This record gives sequence, C-alpha cells and structure tokens, in this order.
Amino acid sequence: MTDAQIRQSKIHDISHFGLRLAVGSIFIAVGFIKFDPSFAGYLPQMGLPADLQYLFALEEFVPGILIVAGVLTRISASVLSLVMLGVIFYINKASQFIGPNGAEHPIILLAASIVIITIGPGRISVSHLVKKIPRYLQ
Repeated sequence: MTDAQIRQSKIHDISHFGLRLAVGSIFIAVGFIKFDPSFAGYLPQMGLPADLQYLFALEEFVPGILIVAGVLTRISASVLSLVMLGVIFYINKASQFIGPNGAEHPIILLAASIVIITIGPGRISVSHLVKKIPRYLQ
C-alpha cells in the first residue's frame, strides 16, 4: 500500500493513444508542409540555410508517424522535444508567451512530447503487439 500505481484500464489506454495520435498528427501535418519548395524561402529569413529544408521536414514528419504507430516512441518524442526547444529558443527567441510569434503552442507540444517520453508507447501500439522490442527502444 506504500507505493502508488497507475490503474491500467481501457480508458487509460485510449486516452494515451489519443495523446499520441494528436501529437503525432500535428507533427505529420507540419512536417508534410515543409516538403513544399516554397518553405525553403522562409528559412533564410529565420537565419537558416535553405539546404536544410528536407532535414527540417523529415525531423518532424518521420517521428510523427512513429509516435502514431507506437514504434520507437520515446526516441521519436525526444527528437521532437529537441525540435520544440529549437523553435522556442531559436525561432521564437522565447520573447513572448502569447502573440503572433508566441511560444504557447511549441511549449504545449514540448510538454506533450515529454509526457510521451515518460509513459512510453502504451498498450495500443505496435511495440506492445510485437513484445520483442526492448523497453528503452519503445
């Protein structure tokens, strides 16, 4: 009775999958938009070389897919956390919380990614179905 345990229920599994689905879908959509050649025109305005367009697209698109599927979830969420830290401190300059260039959305996505790192893929995931993937890779 001295240690607390999270009750494993169907609602817990569904809500955990819902969080992964929401976060992954956002990153898939944003990453997909960055494949458009017109995105390369925005990078020099932010002080970044235009050659990095596909790297920026892939670093959001691929982890988003992996998070939704529940494969390499912690690693993918870690990559996305680093991306969000870059957005908060380099792109938005952490100058304001709310406003046109506010950091509220990247902070929410950072917090959700940290939650995914902490709780892992959950039972509604490919990792749970395979059961041979080591826990630290889930």
